[in-house]
Amino acid sequence: MKKFIAMAALAATLPLAALADDDGDDDAPQFGLAGLLSAKNKHDLEPIQLSAGMPLTQAPWVLKSGSYYEFEIQGDGSQELGLVGPEFFRAIWIDEIVVEGLEIRPLGLDSIEFDEAGEMEIGFIAIKPGSYYLKIPGSTGDSQRLEITIE
Repeated sequence: MKKFIAMAALAATLPLAALADDDGDDDAPQFGLAGLLSAKNKHDLEPIQLSAGMPLTQAPWVLKSGSYYEFEIQGDGSQELGLVGPEFFRAIWIDEIVVEGLEIRPLGLDSIEFDEAGEMEIGFIAIKPGSYYLKIPGSTGDSQRLEITIE
């Protein structure tokens, strides 16, 4: 029993020793106190434009699992438009949605809709690798669909 307690105490100190050891490995993640939410791990994505007959973005998104991303959705009010992408929203962890200075921290999301002109910002961590999309419901054109890959 004493050996077990000694081994457990030694094992508990190993992670602390590994954190304190600076071996100069530049490839190792260098997260600050906030970890995944640190500024070093944050990336801004191209905004999504919700406008009648216009493409959502210029290029598909390629994301890295474990990275924090922010993007804006800008609706011009030309038409009542929304975005749907339940598979994508289940493959990410949403930190917050900001609408006119109001911060919303949802447990999940299925779709959003703009009834009039406005803007929102979504911050999230990409989690589950795979191929996903966001699209305008009922649309069939490629420009009305944003392809997303999480690596």
